[in-house]
Amino acid sequence: MKGATAGIHHITGIAGDPQKNLDFYSGVLGLRLVKKTVNYDDPETYHFYFGDRVGAPGSILTFFPWTASGLRGRAGAGQVTGVAFSVPRGSLGFWQRRFEHFRIEQEAPTTSRDETQIGFHDPDGLALELVDSGDTVSEGAWSRVVPAEAAIRGFHSATLTVENAQATTDFLGSVLGLSVVRELSNCIRLATRSGGTGSEVDVEGAPAAPRARTGVGALHHIAWRARDDEEQRVFRERIMETGTPATPVVDRRYFRSVYFHEPGGILFEMATDPPGFSRDEPEESLGTALKLPPWLETLRPGLERALPVVSADRSDEWRQMSSQAG
Repeated sequence: MKGATAGIHHITGIAGDPQKNLDFYSGVLGLRLVKKTVNYDDPETYHFYFGDRVGAPGSILTFFPWTASGLRGRAGAGQVTGVAFSVPRGSLGFWQRRFEHFRIEQEAPTTSRDETQIGFHDPDGLALELVDSGDTVSEGAWSRVVPAEAAIRGFHSATLTVENAQATTDFLGSVLGLSVVRELSNCIRLATRSGGTGSEVDVEGAPAAPRARTGVGALHHIAWRARDDEEQRVFRERIMETGTPATPVVDRRYFRSVYFHEPGGILFEMATDPPGFSRDEPEESLGTALKLPPWLETLRPGLERALPVVSADRSDEWRQMSSQAG
């Protein structure tokens, strides 16, 4: 299909304590903090972007730490309920030992379709998986903390929980160009034609599940890739042809976004691949400074006083802990 998405661009969740969030995703999982900024719609809240070496589309998990609210999220229908990362073949033993060292509770490995995965949760209770499916070599892997032969490669897949799985599946096929590759009793897996990082999604039908609630420990939305502005325009037109409202294009500095809801109520975003995270920081120093968009720069002194103090550049300390865990 012309204008079929290349897969997941990024996924955004709600965290609690920002330092615990940084320590877990950068320190334990070894992802790179590629951007430390603020929620443009709520500037007194951080927005952290974690990803591979450059924050390539398909590797980016982002968080809004809601330090003041304390509102707990609830997984349920109308929400992205799980995130799976791809790791190199044969590396799950490393991760099992690592989780034991850091006292991260983990589930017993399971195998399906020649892929083995282990489940675990982040400090706020968000459901995560590592899937033993990635290539042994990846130029984009961030190996400053975790060795390259075990480092996370990006997203494997995400789980969408909805009341009516078929309605969401049809939308993903007709609007985003995904194809069904597997059907189980309550779960349908779809994939992009291109394959690769972030190319799969599971649609879980849960008609009896409670409605999801946004809050700490829950996912806020999922973004899909548009290769450029023109492809994003095509997607937006296609979305609106279904009778689904879509926002105008919103400037998010590192990509441009259109927001809409799929039939099951999950917030979707269509985000452009360019311009990327190096537009305001060189690659070697990504994520080391608080970056603000031009329209918020005049508020910097007040925002720096209001935002919690965090220590984000702890790669040497995390690498030392990693050597003990290995």
